[in-house]
Parts: sequence; structure tokens; C-alpha cells
Amino acid sequence: MNRVLFDSHCHLDLEPLRSELPRIMQEADIAGVTGFAVPGVHPGGWAGIAALAAENPQIFPAYGIHPMHAESATDQNLNSLSEFSKKGLAIGEIGLDPTRQVPLDLQKQAFREQLRLAVQLGLPVLIHCRRAFQALLSVMREEGAHQVGGIMHAYSGSVEMAREFIRLGFAISISGAVTWKNAVKPLQVARELPLEHLVLETDAPDMAPERHRDAFNRPAWLPETALRVAELREVPFEQVARITTGNVRRILRLGSGFDSPFC
Repeated sequence: MNRVLFDSHCHLDLEPLRSELPRIMQEADIAGVTGFAVPGVHPGGWAGIAALAAENPQIFPAYGIHPMHAESATDQNLNSLSEFSKKGLAIGEIGLDPTRQVPLDLQKQAFREQLRLAVQLGLPVLIHCRRAFQALLSVMREEGAHQVGGIMHAYSGSVEMAREFIRLGFAISISGAVTWKNAVKPLQVARELPLEHLVLETDAPDMAPERHRDAFNRPAWLPETALRVAELREVPFEQVARITTGNVRRILRLGSGFDSPFC
């Protein structure tokens, strides 16, 4: 049975992961994690992500402006994003997050501009959202996000709202939060949604699984999230690994062996 896992969202370009990357990658390989989507959050980090992807065919780059950096969505940076994204597998991470000290109107404009670029380039999107799911859904519908689909990263909303995103062609990403003692919504999402619409991620170096909460997260711990999903659904671990990995391949348009088309 297939035990290969794909980490659909991890920040290998950020410290402390970047300076320990050879060891981080070796640990992940031993754990059966053999593919990594690395999203951008700020224009200043895009070149570093591109360099990592050029060095390692298992790393797949995405470029975007996180809502906490919405003020960076200038015409110049959006033009640069268009150029970087010609060798990216997605636009992201982008979205809305009213918990950040950035005006929501500014976040929405940056989100719209990047969605339009994704549609123009025909690329899926990696979406970050906290506490603004209805507003996010409205913008996605208005900008035709269904034309490209993508992934709802580290999803923290309800099952009902998740189904709306699925209708737009988006997969729902389960993070290490599903292992946390105080988790409620992540458990419901992991248990109730069709497995064919779920993918897995670490969001490393953040959102470590419960037994590692005091440490920085790493892709090698992704199997703990997969195991928790398997327990909640009462299915074999191998089934979760096989289907979620297949979902990533489909949504992000990857080959079965994760061969990079971007080198």
C-alpha cells in the first residue's frame, strides 16, 4: 500500500527550517514525505523559494502575498509575481485575515488582484483565511476562482462552509491542529467531509502536532496528522495517504512521481 505523503503547505524557506534543510529533508524522506509545496508570503522571499526549488526537485514553489503583507501588492510587485509564477505550481498563500493589523479593504484588494492573476495564468491558488470565510467566499465567487481551484490551507472553518469551497473546486487542507487536545472544528471537518476532497499539510515551522507543541514543526511529522485522520474516519492509514496524495496531484496538477515541470 502507498505510504507516500505530500506536504501541501510548508515554509521550508523560513528559519529554523532553512538552515537545517538537509536534515529536515532527510527526516521527511524517512517518514515517507516526499513532496513539498512551499508558498510565498512576501515579495522579499520569492527568490529564496525559487532557489530552493531549483536545488531540489521534491520542492514545488508557489508565490504570493499573504494578507498580513497586503500593502506589498503594488503594481511593481504584482508584475514580479506574474514573472515568478511562470515557474510556480500555484499562487499563494493569499487570502483574508482580520486578526492581522492590516485594513480588511486593503486585504481584499490584494486578494482580488492575485486571484485575477491566477485566473489569467491558469494556476490554482493556496488560500489563507481566518474568521472571514463568508467575505472570502464572496470575493472568490466574484473573481471566478472556480476556474482554477486550489487548496484551503490549514482550514479552520465549519463543515458547511467547507462544502461551499469544495463546490468551487477547492480541496480542504488538514493540518496538525486535528491532533490538538482542544480541537473541535478540525475534527468535524476531517471526519465528515469526503476523503476525496482532503489534503494534508504541516504549515511548518508552525502548527506542530500535539505531542510536539513546544517545538518547531517539520514535514517529518505529517504522518501524525494522517494517522489522526485515519483514526477519526476508521480507515487504514494507507488509504488516507494514497487518497490525499492523489488529491494533491490532481489539484496542483502534478505527475504521479512529483516530477517537477518547473526546473
